[in-house]
Amino acid sequence: PKDGKLSYRGYDINDIVNGCIKENRFGFEEVVWLLLFGDLPTESQLEGLREVLGECRELPDEFVEDMIMKHASKDIMNKMARCVIVLYSFDENPDDISVANVLRQSLQLIAQMPTIMNGAYQIKRRTFYNKTMFLHPIRKEQSTAEYILNQIRADKQFTQEEARLLDICLMLHADHGGGNNSTFSTRVLTSSGTDTYSAISAGFGSLKGPRHGGANLRVAQQMREIMANVADPTDPNQVKDYLVKIINKEAGDGSGLIYGMGHAVYTKSDPRAVILKENARKLAYEKGFEKEFKTLENVELLTPEVFSEIKGVEKTMCANVDLYSGLVYKVLGIPEDLYTPIFAVARTAGWCAHRLEELTSGGK
Repeated sequence: PKDGKLSYRGYDINDIVNGCIKENRFGFEEVVWLLLFGDLPTESQLEGLREVLGECRELPDEFVEDMIMKHASKDIMNKMARCVIVLYSFDENPDDISVANVLRQSLQLIAQMPTIMNGAYQIKRRTFYNKTMFLHPIRKEQSTAEYILNQIRADKQFTQEEARLLDICLMLHADHGGGNNSTFSTRVLTSSGTDTYSAISAGFGSLKGPRHGGANLRVAQQMREIMANVADPTDPNQVKDYLVKIINKEAGDGSGLIYGMGHAVYTKSDPRAVILKENARKLAYEKGFEKEFKTLENVELLTPEVFSEIKGVEKTMCANVDLYSGLVYKVLGIPEDLYTPIFAVARTAGWCAHRLEELTSGGK
């Protein structure tokens, strides 16, 4: 067992995030460049990338009307995957898998994902929740994090502290190596020589699953259940008793799983969870989520102990990124419908980078 590490193109994620925090700048766009091209961008390269992403956020008029407005879906991830596939029809050169063309497609998809996500969410609000739908004008000059908050909030208002916390989430979710299910799926389809839209849509289908990106929703549901059934969820002993019930399949969803705990690779720590926890605490306390934050800390602290006592197996187990990401989104006022889609918005950058790598150095 050892502390987990996450590197993008050889750069430690802690150094990337801490550098952005120290200089009070948005970092997701830098991460996009780093993943796609292999090096951190110069100022002029970064400015050029931001300009391209801003210009590419628009969707074809007929696409918005025909594909998003007319066909509401109860599941945003399915809707986004469908939209990605249909974008093939709007591409004048969809099947060219040259690096230049796939890079063009990648940048367009990375830029369009927040727009597609918001459109899918708004039509779901109107159709299934009987709530007002709002579509704000696109702000090309905003960072991706600012743009997301601007789009999903009715009043378009947010603080820079909120935007920077979301930006950290986007950086942390942008990639996680080639072995995770959705990235592996994208690479498998890429290796067949298929088009970009087919390959990226496979990533969406995988990430939706509750054992992958959908786990952050399960954590949120589990949190609500603990809060509802434990008299004082800030009391470790009371939380421990309820965790015993979850593992024994007497509570929770009957799976015996404590969502947000454990990881296929990380043992002592998941660096993404550590960074999120550190940066979310202040805003969570300020916005009145201290009780929820302490509950998650209890889950993180007690799960290995409970698991060991019940299973009789000593296993080093850490919180994974999903344990705290859901609370971060809740603190930011982001609806649960968008928890996994925001993960997908960020991970599109990683999927595209792995697709380009497979095309240039694969061959199997």
